[in-house]
Amino acid sequence: MSDAESMPVFDSLDDLAELVASRRGLYVRWSHGPECDLELASSRDGLTGLSLPGLSANALDVEIWWDGRSVRTWVARRLYDYSHLPRVRAPGTRPWVLHGTEAGRGPDNEPLVKEVEPLAWIGACAIGEACEVITHQPGPWGPMLRNDSA
Repeated sequence: MSDAESMPVFDSLDDLAELVASRRGLYVRWSHGPECDLELASSRDGLTGLSLPGLSANALDVEIWWDGRSVRTWVARRLYDYSHLPRVRAPGTRPWVLHGTEAGRGPDNEPLVKEVEPLAWIGACAIGEACEVITHQPGPWGPMLRNDSA
């Protein structure tokens, strides 16, 4: 069994929010998993093909401007914002949590992470819960890819 296959799975948004509340330096990456990613240890700029100095990921750390709001809602938003990626990327794309050190910023201003420690997969149930949380928020919340036709 590979390391990626043996990683735990967060099937609950509450469990993931608890982790985020207790530890800094966490990121979510949407890919085929750590085994594929750590082999190269870098992402590529889709426009130029340049190798980037780390893996592109999205920070899970709660920002100070969130001002005491629910960590669960914060994590839900971080997942919901990129929940379209499995539909628009290669089959098998899924989210996983990692701990790492920011090495710079990518072309879309996303964190580029090095010294990656894979922690867990994020299961479909947690993604479903995140979508449920966000779709029930008051106001015009929506994923980063606003046009769902992609």
